[in-house]
Amino acid sequence: MYWIIVIIGVIFGGILGYLIRQEISRHQVDTAEAKAKEIITKAKVKQQEIFFKANEEALSIIEEAKAEEKKRRQELQTLADKLDQRQSLFEKKLLKLDEDKEKIEKEKEKIEKAKEKIKALYEEAKKKLEEVAGLSAEEAKQELFKKIEQEQEREILDRIRKLEKQGAEQIEKKAKQLITEVVERCSSSHVADITTSSVSLPSDEIKGRIIGREGRNIRALEAATGAEIIVDDTPLAVFVSAFSPLRRELAKRTLEKLILDGRIQPARIERVVESVKQELSAEIKKAGEEAVYNLGIVGLDPKLVQLIGRLKFRTSYGQNVLVHSIEVANLAYLLAQELGADANVCKKAGLLHDIGKALDQEVEGTHPEIGKEIAEKYNLPEEIIVPIATHHQDKPPTLEAVIVKVADAISGARPGARRESYEEYLKRLDELEKIASSFEGVEKSYAIEAGRELRVFVKPEEISDLQALEVAKKIAKRIEEDLTYPGEIRVTVIRENRIIEYAR
Repeated sequence: MYWIIVIIGVIFGGILGYLIRQEISRHQVDTAEAKAKEIITKAKVKQQEIFFKANEEALSIIEEAKAEEKKRRQELQTLADKLDQRQSLFEKKLLKLDEDKEKIEKEKEKIEKAKEKIKALYEEAKKKLEEVAGLSAEEAKQELFKKIEQEQEREILDRIRKLEKQGAEQIEKKAKQLITEVVERCSSSHVADITTSSVSLPSDEIKGRIIGREGRNIRALEAATGAEIIVDDTPLAVFVSAFSPLRRELAKRTLEKLILDGRIQPARIERVVESVKQELSAEIKKAGEEAVYNLGIVGLDPKLVQLIGRLKFRTSYGQNVLVHSIEVANLAYLLAQELGADANVCKKAGLLHDIGKALDQEVEGTHPEIGKEIAEKYNLPEEIIVPIATHHQDKPPTLEAVIVKVADAISGARPGARRESYEEYLKRLDELEKIASSFEGVEKSYAIEAGRELRVFVKPEEISDLQALEVAKKIAKRIEEDLTYPGEIRVTVIRENRIIEYAR
């Protein structure tokens, strides 16, 4: 019974809940529809408001566009009016230009006719003038030029001499100042080498042992050393003579060792000579290394340094070539500093400029050519090779090469640095006079002041003052090209007129 009541209660409660839920759902649907209708109504009102506002804005934009269009039309009309005015003005100017062109054409025709008339009058006047003067126009012109040239020759010559003198004075002053400063900073003594050396003897009896039986010792000694052994009446001394300082030193040291040892015979001579050669080789290497070290030069091949050392036993006009090369290196270095050139290149090229003389007696060719080959063999840079190859040329191609040439000339031209044989001196004087006499118009020539000046007398009837100036320049240039000489040679050309008349 209890369970039946419970079941009935549950069923009734479920039916009641269902009915209540249905009522609530219906009420909610009615409320949602009402809200939806309200939202739709508000949207329609908003739509109408937006439409009216957009319509108003569209009308406002249309009005502004119409106003802008009207303004643009007015501006275009204004521009069109201005263009019409300019076109009218341009057409008027074109008409004026056409009129001016016609006037110019007419004036041109008048000018052409006037030119033809003037030309005809000129030809007629020229013809009459030629008939009166008896000369053609070209002949008259040449005559006029000749007369002007004769009148102005003296003035031109004076001007040329004045300009040359001023330029030469300024250049000479600057050069003297520069060279003086450099030479003062690089001072050294000069003693010309001689070709003979004396060897002291403990007694005159040694002379016989030096000569040997039937002269075999002295012949062996001369053959092994390449030097001449002079045994004369000079007490306690014999002499070694050779143009090669290396051979002379080899013979001298060999003799000294043989005299000290006392055993003088051909086999012993050969052994001593070989021993001295080794000593000299070591000394040559040391001399080269000392020269390079004292100059502060690095990076040279050891074999090239050995060649530099050989210059210690080589002379040129009595001047020791190694001493000369070291001096040229120092002079070139100082000159390069003054002139703004590469000082290190000049120093190295100055030391090596005569390196060809280390082998010139063994290899065919001039020492600049041999020096160039040596420099190329040891892979020296081009800026070093050029001064070596061109230091005896008239116009070296680089500033460094010019500096090395000048330093070489300064070192060789110092008093006492070099000596010249009597035969070479006479030969140079004779060549100077021959060069001067080879020019046309030269009457006589004399080399004076020990070959430092050449005086040339020209024929006054063949050579004018202006031509004499040209002759002097040509002779000086020819001497520079054909001769080798220390210092400079002054060329003086003398032209004088001698008027002789006799009173009887």
